[in-house]
Amino acid sequence: MQKKSIDSFFEKIEDHRHHNKLHKLIDVIIIAICGVIAGADTYEQIENFGKKRKKWLLKFLELPRGIPSHDTFGRIFERMNPNEFQNSFKQWIESVTERTKGQVIAIDGKTLRRSHDKSNDKKAIHMISAWASSNQVVLGQLKTKEKSNEITAIPYLLKLLDISGCIITIDAMGTQKKIAKTIIDKDGDYILAVKENHKALYSDTEIFFNQMERMQKEGYAFDEHTTVDGDHGRIETRKYVMTSDIDWLQGKENWPGLKSLGMVESIREIKGESSHEKRYYISSLECNAEKFGNAVRSHWGIENSVHWVLDIAFREDESRIRKGSAPENFAAIRHIALNLLRNNKTFKGSVKSKRLNAAMDTDYLEAVVFR
Repeated sequence: MQKKSIDSFFEKIEDHRHHNKLHKLIDVIIIAICGVIAGADTYEQIENFGKKRKKWLLKFLELPRGIPSHDTFGRIFERMNPNEFQNSFKQWIESVTERTKGQVIAIDGKTLRRSHDKSNDKKAIHMISAWASSNQVVLGQLKTKEKSNEITAIPYLLKLLDISGCIITIDAMGTQKKIAKTIIDKDGDYILAVKENHKALYSDTEIFFNQMERMQKEGYAFDEHTTVDGDHGRIETRKYVMTSDIDWLQGKENWPGLKSLGMVESIREIKGESSHEKRYYISSLECNAEKFGNAVRSHWGIENSVHWVLDIAFREDESRIRKGSAPENFAAIRHIALNLLRNNKTFKGSVKSKRLNAAMDTDYLEAVVFR
C-alpha cells in the first residue's frame, strides 16, 4: 500500500472549510492516520505526535504551515462529510484487499458509548461494520441513528460492498426479508440467526430440530459436523446440524433464496460445571454442516477481532470525541489504523504492541502506512 494509493482515494474528499485553509486536507487525514496507528487517541495526542514526528512526516507531506493544532483536527473531522469519508475508505480497501469466493463477511453493530453529547441532546452513535474474516479487515462501516435502525442501515451498507460469491452472516437483528433479498440480488449467500423476534419461524425451527431423531426416521436428511475446543480448564463441544428438507416450513417462500435451516448446539464444561445452548439459523446455502459451522465461527470472530480490539487497543469506548460528524469519522480512522496494522506482518504481536512499536520506530510506521 503506497502513499499515492492513500492520496488517490482520500484526496477526493471535499474540503468543507470556508476560510483559514492553512493546512492541506490530505495532510490532516494522513497525520491523523499515522498518529492513531502510533497510539494517539485524542486530537491533542495527534497534534503532539505530529510535532514530534514533523521531520519524518515531511518525507511524505507538504505541511506548508507546519503541524495543525488540535483544534484544527477537531474542526475538520467535525465538518468532514462522513459519507464521502466512508466511501473513500471503502474504495481504498477494495483496491488493496483480495476478495475470495466463499469468503465470510460478518455484519455486526457496536455502540460508541461516550459519543453522546447531553448538552445537545445527542445520543451515543451506533456503527455497523462489515468484516472479512479471511483477510481480517474491516470492509466498510455505517452509522445508524440507534441500534434498532440496523434493520434499515444494513441493506444500504450491503449495497456499498461487492459481496458477489461471499457468505454474509448477521445476528438476529438483521434477520429480515429485505436484507435477505439484498444479499441474493447482489449474488451473495446468507446465514441469518433466528431468535424470538420471529416467533413463528423460531418456534417451528426449534421444534423441528428437537424432533430430529423422529424426523430422520421419517426420511428427513441432516448433515452434522462436530468440533471440540479446550483451554484453561474449559472444554466446549459444538455440534453443527443442517438440513435442506424444509418443504414443511410455513412462509419459506417469503424468504428470498432460502434453502436450508441450521442449528448449533454448544456444550461448555468449566471446572465440572456444564452449560447447554442451542442457536438456530436460516440460510441460502446448500446443506453442508462443516461449511455452515466455519461460517458461524467466523461471525463470532468479529467480537474478538474488531470490537474487543477497538475497545482494548484503541480505547474506543472511552473516547469523548462527540461533536458533529467527528465520532463516525474518527471511528473510520480507527478502522483504517486497524486494517493497516493487521496487513503488515513485519512485526509480530498484539495490535496494542504494534501501536507501541509504531510510536517508537518510524521505519516500522513507514512500512505500515506507506508500503
